[in-house]
Amino acid sequence: MSSSIIQLLASEKLNGDNYGTWKLNINTILLIVDLRFDLTEECPRSSGPNANRTVRDVYDRWVKANEKAQVYILATISDLLSKKHERLATAKEFMDFLQGLFGQPSTFIMHDAIKFIYNCRMKEGTSVREHVLNMMVQFNVAEMNGTIMNEKSQVGFIMQSLPKSFFQFKMNAMMKKIEYNLTTLLKELQIYESFLQNKGSEA
Repeated sequence: MSSSIIQLLASEKLNGDNYGTWKLNINTILLIVDLRFDLTEECPRSSGPNANRTVRDVYDRWVKANEKAQVYILATISDLLSKKHERLATAKEFMDFLQGLFGQPSTFIMHDAIKFIYNCRMKEGTSVREHVLNMMVQFNVAEMNGTIMNEKSQVGFIMQSLPKSFFQFKMNAMMKKIEYNLTTLLKELQIYESFLQNKGSEA
């Protein structure tokens, strides 16, 4: 576990009053460690003894991700809340339970987040990592306040927000019909940004 993740886990223990900040931290952590899909995807069908290798691998990946996600969540909540978790089977069920317990949706905040998402445009020369993480924060804010935006839509908004220098990246994704999730998109954008920077230094 990286030091940055440990710092995030330690920085914001859920006490009820800080639910919004806590949820942003948890979503960020799960995204960094590629476990965020566990909160958005339903559990695949159980792999029976006759299931093929692909089906078993998908199921096993989801189960392992669910176990890890629950560990991250439990590390940031009180013992009292941990006991509530015992009767809930998945990380998503527990996050939904906490949302019902502490979440207080705000229409005003939701509209602000959606406006930001629709109008956000990355400026040439700025960090693509910072830009994408800023958008992810707003996705989380919108979600916490009542707007459900699936990952495919979130990826679409990020792609739309990229500047002209990323035109080839977008065209390549479109032509090859590449379907990114948020984690792989962030990684690939940073690789492409490095390529652009190296190309510029050689010119």
